[in-house]
Amino acid sequence: MGFAADLAGHEQHAGPARKVPRDQPVRGDGGKPRIPVSGELHFSRLPRSRWEERLRLMKAGGITVVASYVFWIHHERTEGKVSFHGGLDVATFVRTCAEAGLDVVLRIGPWCHGEVRNGGFPDWVQAAPVKHRTNDPAYLELVKRWFGYLGQELDGLTGSSSKVIGIQLENELYNQPGHIAELKQLARDAGLSAPIWTATAWGGAELPGGEVLPLFGGYGDGFWVDAGAPWDPTFREHYFFSHAWDDPGIGADLREHLGNNTWAPAPRTPSALFPPATCELAGGMATAYQRRPWPRGLDVAAVAHNKIGNGSAWQGYYMFAGGMNPADGLQESQATGYPNDLPRFDYDFHAPIGASGRLASSFAALRKQHAFLAAFGERLAEMPSTLPEVLPEGIDDTATLRWALRSDGLSGFVFVTWHQPHIPLGTYHGAQFEVTLDGGPVTFPEVPVDVPAGTIAHWPVNLQVAGVILEWATASPLTVLEPAAGTPDAVPTLVLAAGSGIPVELRFARGTEVSGAGWVPGRTQRLTVNEPTVLTAQSGAAVVDILVLPAEDADRTWVLDTSHGRDLVLSTGPLWLDGAGRLAGSAQGEPKVSRYIPVARSFRAVQTRPAEGPLGTRSVQVQPVRQALPVPASDGEVANRASAPAPEVINELAQMYALELPANVFATAHAELGIQWAGDVARILVDGLPVADRFWDGSPWFLNISDCGIRSGAEVALQILPLSPQAKVGLPAEAQQRRETAPGDLLVLDAVTLTCWSEWQERTEQTAPKE
Repeated sequence: MGFAADLAGHEQHAGPARKVPRDQPVRGDGGKPRIPVSGELHFSRLPRSRWEERLRLMKAGGITVVASYVFWIHHERTEGKVSFHGGLDVATFVRTCAEAGLDVVLRIGPWCHGEVRNGGFPDWVQAAPVKHRTNDPAYLELVKRWFGYLGQELDGLTGSSSKVIGIQLENELYNQPGHIAELKQLARDAGLSAPIWTATAWGGAELPGGEVLPLFGGYGDGFWVDAGAPWDPTFREHYFFSHAWDDPGIGADLREHLGNNTWAPAPRTPSALFPPATCELAGGMATAYQRRPWPRGLDVAAVAHNKIGNGSAWQGYYMFAGGMNPADGLQESQATGYPNDLPRFDYDFHAPIGASGRLASSFAALRKQHAFLAAFGERLAEMPSTLPEVLPEGIDDTATLRWALRSDGLSGFVFVTWHQPHIPLGTYHGAQFEVTLDGGPVTFPEVPVDVPAGTIAHWPVNLQVAGVILEWATASPLTVLEPAAGTPDAVPTLVLAAGSGIPVELRFARGTEVSGAGWVPGRTQRLTVNEPTVLTAQSGAAVVDILVLPAEDADRTWVLDTSHGRDLVLSTGPLWLDGAGRLAGSAQGEPKVSRYIPVARSFRAVQTRPAEGPLGTRSVQVQPVRQALPVPASDGEVANRASAPAPEVINELAQMYALELPANVFATAHAELGIQWAGDVARILVDGLPVADRFWDGSPWFLNISDCGIRSGAEVALQILPLSPQAKVGLPAEAQQRRETAPGDLLVLDAVTLTCWSEWQERTEQTAPKE
């Protein structure tokens, strides 16, 4: 299987192609192959009252599996006093996942990391006179007791017939395969079981052969490198197509700092026994005091898209939904022997779903990829990845187009990712692809196309839908809508998403008759798609509709699996399916939602029940209480990493404001505080006690007022500590520019707003009010 490309007018002839072996795909119900999509949500970092909504929102975004650490320190802070109540109720969390139609992977540790104090060990375990994370019998006794608690709590909720499809053992353990095997036996002895046992494989980890599925990751940026370090090669590599799955950068600072860096790294390709799978593709990035990355939506989506093109059999994100630590002092810090100071509460992670429930731009960008995997994963899982003969010369190459092919020899998808952060790419001019399959070469498009920076596309080659063959297209398949039962005249609908700035060109197999708006008779045509456009293609008795969405509509498209099949819905705000299978969501005003009706070949507005309560965004009255004092250039450092200011330093030097919140917002399900600011560290205090914090990176800060403990009648204060121009803190480019233009210490409060979201529900005959 070889292929070549005509790039920038210079023909590249096909030669020996580089490809990975045809691995056995993951198979779902009925033995059909599929590509699972897992997203991390930490139940103990999220109020229990938010679990169901977040999970349903994740499923609406295309997540099929929820992964969660079970942090020992959250459950047994004092030896013998174990809690699974409230937000720590792991059994109810698993049941809630099942009710939402989601599978579960439990990452039980016992050492987890997750930017948690002691990596998740309770202080009393950390202080125990044992050899931690080894087969020391004294350590294993502690683990055995902890696993026993979990086994009792999850009794009947794990096993081959349960929704718990995976259990991860340990995390980032590199040279003790025997210990991982022992942990697996201890977990089984405790009654825990799952069809798949996993372990992290990055950093050249040695794993027990055949005992665990090796899982990889991919971060395009990270907090763990030094503040002033340039964009690290281990981050940059993920913006290129490759068959190297290991990431030596993840956890590298801890390996060195904790003295666990003495093993010989294994090859960087997956085991021949297992398909390549991930559990930590960047959903965003945590913020450490000394370095504060802010990945944007395209940054996240580009890495994920590349992994699909590379041959991924399992897409796994860390994090997909952010949260907050359940109490003060549970964060990773230099005080507990780690090289980085993390916020005491904040774990928003710049995730697709933020800690307050607000969607980041990455959510929509990933949602399109997940819809594609849901519709075409059965085919894609059987398609190995092939790289072009002419590859970029290295991570500094910004001239060679980055692309890959997944194909079974008869059909396939060409993956193009032309985006990276920090070092911008320009428009790539004159791309034309030649893909040689079993039936011969396929060259497309007919006229070379310019590929704008920011392009993330997967273009079909010989795509067959219900007997009609689309030979190729310069639009990305999104989904297929099957005819609803009881509509005999309806036909399947192939949904394609146009790319911004790229003309849509389609070519059908010989003998296919195509009709529709603007189509001129012939096999090939370039379309101008400014609004949803429907074509009908017929080959013999086979008939398929093709719905082409313009790029702006594709970004607000949701594909939902309902009891009657797939629904295609347009909405700019968050939505999901409720327990009764109805559309539901949240909005700042009256929701504007429309559903595609295949038999009508058009979108129709979804009727919703009237919203109640205060809506929209308003300014919050802010009263200065105390002026800031000059701050030192440094509060100390560990291992060349700046230390975060202690709480007493913030209390002494920060500027303080009193916030006056209107009383009527406290009855609102989602009242969200938005803070636009610049400085070093900010904190929210309720009746004098800190409940939330943030390290400034230039992004706005959103907080659900109920989730962070703000109640009617409480005194609410905002503290902002200025940022010294000499502080050894790494910031995103925009934030650094603002810092450099400040005349001295940086401290600005731009705005404080309050946004009230209203929950809505689709109006049906059952929910409509009676006359």
